[in-house]
Amino acid sequence: MPTYGYQAVSKSGAKKKGSITATDLQHARLQLIAEGLTPIEIKEQNILNRDINISFLEGVKSRDLSVFCHQFVSVIDAGVPVAEALGLLGQQTQNKTLRKAIFGTQKEIQQGETLADAMRKQGKRIFAPMFVNMVAAGEASGNLSVAFSRMADYYENANKTKSALKKAMIYPVIVILVVIVVMFVMMLFVLPKFKTMFEDMGAELPWITRAVMWTSDFFVAYWWAILAGGALLGVLIWLFSRTKKGTYFFDWFARKIPVFGALTVKTASAQFARTFATLTASGLPIIEALEIVSRSMGNIYFKNALLRAREQVAVGLPLAESLQRSGLFPPMVIHMVMIGEESGNLEAMLDKLAEYYEEEVDAATKNVMALLEPMIILALCLVVGVVAISVMLPMFQMYGMYDQYL
Repeated sequence: MPTYGYQAVSKSGAKKKGSITATDLQHARLQLIAEGLTPIEIKEQNILNRDINISFLEGVKSRDLSVFCHQFVSVIDAGVPVAEALGLLGQQTQNKTLRKAIFGTQKEIQQGETLADAMRKQGKRIFAPMFVNMVAAGEASGNLSVAFSRMADYYENANKTKSALKKAMIYPVIVILVVIVVMFVMMLFVLPKFKTMFEDMGAELPWITRAVMWTSDFFVAYWWAILAGGALLGVLIWLFSRTKKGTYFFDWFARKIPVFGALTVKTASAQFARTFATLTASGLPIIEALEIVSRSMGNIYFKNALLRAREQVAVGLPLAESLQRSGLFPPMVIHMVMIGEESGNLEAMLDKLAEYYEEEVDAATKNVMALLEPMIILALCLVVGVVAISVMLPMFQMYGMYDQYL
């Protein structure tokens, strides 16, 4: 089926460009009109001018879903029918993957599907089971606006947590890469020049200078092997992380590593509390909610702990005791869940717990940044200092010999 590139104008007057697949030019024009666009120009694309589809790389971020949910609530509260609301939101959604899913949902609704079933057909990669269950509960209770409001808050908080974690990781990674580049430049280009000068001096070099010069010679002779070895090691680590043993190892390491281990536990606790509170608020049974929450956990140990808790709750064990048996969750989580179960107000306790741990994640991230910054600077100073000393010592010896000669 041919692909057509188009330029069109939306109902709001905004110009849009894109591509569309259709049997012929006339069907392409009709599809654009059905999506609320007025075509200006439509041309069939060939292999040279076809748009490259990288939507699989684009993905749908928590921020995109949060904005979509907030906008959906605003439009629905204004009295706009669901199908028409989806059409309006699809036109102004920038993320191509999400926009395609919204229009797909609209098409399914126009064919008689419920909103939850229409979203489910778009795939778990776009609308997670938790999202679909919340929408189904909202439709059943007639509180669709409330369901989307809770999902908007959920994805907004999830985005804040992810952003905090990214900030904690980006800075040290960039600095480490800079250190590696500086080391390569010094070993390959700077130190060989000093080596030639030291050989011309004919004096015996200090041990630290000989060690640094030997390292420089090794880099000059085998730089390609160092780069290839580093790349190969990275690929092997990535492949190992994709295996079952690798998943367990790295997730275990994430919990045990100093400083970052506490951050991992707090992040998992915040995610569990926020997701579980959102699901139970929709009226979903605890056992089913635990299964859905377990799928959303990034760490395999916390995922398995929630699956075991689901089995134990199913035979009558309190949730707090099931979580305590795992030995993974902090006492605060156990205590708050226990109070919620005893008072019959588990949802409210989980909301408070989620807020607490989201603040803890933010504070822990700042602490990690404050700790890593001086450590990385110290490591950089150590590397540069060793090289500087190795270069300066022979010069001091040369100046000493020159003074004695005079």
